[in-house]
Amino acid sequence: MNEELLIHCSAQETRVAVMVNGILEDLHIERRAQRGLVGNVYKGKVVRVLPGMQSAFIDIGLERTAFLHVHDIFTARQDDGSFKPIEYMLHDGDSVIVQVSKDPIGTKGARLTTTISLAGHKLVYLPKEPHIGVSQRIEDEAERERLKALITAVKPESEKGGYIVRTCAEGATCDDFLDDMQYLARLWKQISEKIPLTPAPGLLYQDLYLEERSLRDMVNENTTRVLVDAWDDNIDKLRDFAQNFVPAVTDKLEMYTGEIPLFEQYGIEGEIERALSRRVNLKSGGYLIFDQTEAMTTIDVNTGAYVGKRDFGDTVFKTNLEAARTIARQLRLRNLGGIIIIDFIDMEKDAHRNAVLAELQKAVATDRVHITMSHFTELGLVEMTRKRTRESLAHILCEPCPLCGGRGEIKTARTVCYEILREVLREWRQYPGIREFSVIASQTVIDLFLEEESQALDLLQDFIQCPVALQVESCYGPEQYDITFH
Repeated sequence: MNEELLIHCSAQETRVAVMVNGILEDLHIERRAQRGLVGNVYKGKVVRVLPGMQSAFIDIGLERTAFLHVHDIFTARQDDGSFKPIEYMLHDGDSVIVQVSKDPIGTKGARLTTTISLAGHKLVYLPKEPHIGVSQRIEDEAERERLKALITAVKPESEKGGYIVRTCAEGATCDDFLDDMQYLARLWKQISEKIPLTPAPGLLYQDLYLEERSLRDMVNENTTRVLVDAWDDNIDKLRDFAQNFVPAVTDKLEMYTGEIPLFEQYGIEGEIERALSRRVNLKSGGYLIFDQTEAMTTIDVNTGAYVGKRDFGDTVFKTNLEAARTIARQLRLRNLGGIIIIDFIDMEKDAHRNAVLAELQKAVATDRVHITMSHFTELGLVEMTRKRTRESLAHILCEPCPLCGGRGEIKTARTVCYEILREVLREWRQYPGIREFSVIASQTVIDLFLEEESQALDLLQDFIQCPVALQVESCYGPEQYDITFH
């Protein structure tokens, strides 16, 4: 498997693309003005404790207060598996050291945890917990035991914290772990020294920028090169970071010098546009429809122009198989999270359903984000959840349409015409003595009044015995209008 990491840096934003065998498989975008908060450590101030929800609102210096649940307080769990009531541990006005586990999404504030974790290249450091664990993605049991034993052997006796071995540490040596341990120990010392000096709310530690995190987290043994399109000082900073923190990446770093922008050269700009589209075409002729709402995302699979060569059941099966692979990729590119409902085309054979489900499970297995998936329901749907830690691609790059308010539809000109007629009649009845009305609307609405709906306007004027003047306002949207009278 040939994997490349493409990094485009500018003063305003950083974009990182993961290419596998020439195909875009993952995409990350971070804007300087809207940096993600996940991984940041704060000294927060308890604003309100809610015993009924077993949670608390914490002020960490953001526009909205953040949310801390009792399950995310590492000292709350008792020996019998139950949790201490949150009102016994936190009180209004208390200071608490917290880390952001989920960015603010929509109208919701950031999600917090008191379990501080600091990521290195091979290890994640848990300064407050003695736990030693290994990433679940390392499946070889013998390797898992070797890594645990290695951590235990090199861990200093004075160290009270714990470690989690990351996926990229498979085959790591003592020196690899020692380098990470020393770096993470220095980092935690810096944070600890700030705690007594920082008033609440205050920032204690900010996670690395996306370009640095991508070198730390996304480069693996399959990565052949890291191609960087950036100003000279940015590439120098990345080289310095790689040499000091992830030396194995240094030789893979390359400066992109092409005349065509990097993302355009590799066709990624077009992929981003397609990832923002509601419809995704399949190579077979079928297509997918993505509908993203605040509550969930629904995906509908359709055969489209694909008619197959044998029977309809075979056509449906092949379309669903291709859809399963495409859906897994689109989930990563669009960064869709929360509840996801997939409506595959109905299949009569259990073997076909099992094969499609297996293909979907295989396709999402490489996703860096945790996914849980159900079997086919009685209605033929597949339900899944994908952990939501940051905004989706559409929410980063787009905003609700000012014309439709995010509905995805606008009223027809005829609908607006009839609304205006009803409004004129209502005003006439409410304010007797009106001598003349004036309607200000968009060109399409006024044109309809002058043509197809002219008779309706004449009937209204005859009924109310008042003239209705029409005026075009070019800056008005299709649904916007004003009615004045004197």
